[in-house]
Amino acid sequence: MTVGAVLKNKGNSVVSVDPSTTVLEIAEIITSRRIGAVLVLGGETGVAGIVSERDVVKAVARQPDKVLTLRADDLMTRNVTTATPATSVDEAMEIMDAGYFRHLPVIDGGKLVGIISIRDLVKYRIMMHEHDVDTLRTYIARSGVGP
Repeated sequence: MTVGAVLKNKGNSVVSVDPSTTVLEIAEIITSRRIGAVLVLGGETGVAGIVSERDVVKAVARQPDKVLTLRADDLMTRNVTTATPATSVDEAMEIMDAGYFRHLPVIDGGKLVGIISIRDLVKYRIMMHEHDVDTLRTYIARSGVGP
């Protein structure tokens, strides 16, 4: 199971913003799209940073008087950890767990090709386990073994 397979199943659309996008605009995007983070585009791989729900909440708590004037480049995580399509699902989950984050951009050949969330990975693993159970049931039914 690879990140590439997850992207193939979920799609590779990415919600992104410019570095100058305001925190209010980011909050509106995250809320309306029901997502947990947006990528900030720029840089060598196309990813300059990432802004998560958690980043927005921290900004409100730390700078309540200034929060409406803050922009993506004021609160984004700049050193974004990424995966490739060949990264295993287990490895991606370990990367997210070790870094305490829930979103992982996917880079292939230096180019942004998608983003996965921990939810995407869990959903994909459940789907694969269900497929395995169905395959075993079919095998057992055809072999005449069982009740």
